[in-house]
Amino acid sequence: MARGWESKSVEQQMASALEVAAPRSAPPARKSGAARPSPTEAPSSDETRRQAEQERATRERQLQSLHLQRESILSQKTSNPGRRAALEAALAQIESQIHAIE
Repeated sequence: MARGWESKSVEQQMASALEVAAPRSAPPARKSGAARPSPTEAPSSDETRRQAEQERATRERQLQSLHLQRESILSQKTSNPGRRAALEAALAQIESQIHAIE
């Protein structure tokens, strides 16, 4: 049975993602004279930097999501007073979340 170009593209993307992920998952090569860190040592600066980068990226994604929700609410027009009150309450909540993150 013939496969469509979409499935081939997905298959290629998955294969390339596995190829890219494979070198990262391998442990880094150590020099022959390098001592291994003990398990009780504090996290290395690389781990700290990676964790800080993950937290920054998470915060940016949250802010982007909140800004998109805010724009969506602002774009809605309604003459129904109940709906308007609900939109204003949602907008106030989103803006307070944005200020809390920033």
